[in-house]
Amino acid sequence: MPVDTLTIVRQAEPDLPLRDLDRVALTAAAITDDGGRMEVGTQGTIVGIWRGGAAYEVEFADPPGTLATVEAGNLRLVEHAPA
Repeated sequence: MPVDTLTIVRQAEPDLPLRDLDRVALTAAAITDDGGRMEVGTQGTIVGIWRGGAAYEVEFADPPGTLATVEAGNLRLVEHAPA
């Protein structure tokens, strides 16, 4: 039985202070894509970079799979993703 494979290639953007798959924390509350609210200090992982680093798509673990688009100034780095 053939299995289709989807490969996503993530482009490194070394000039940005935050990169794809970095772990970050909110410095301001954020509204999630489904209308929920994530509080200051909530940690998540960057899964998308918008407008050259002006905003980031962040995935939060609790509840699992929760996404929010967050302006760069409302995030702080917790840990860079392994190179």
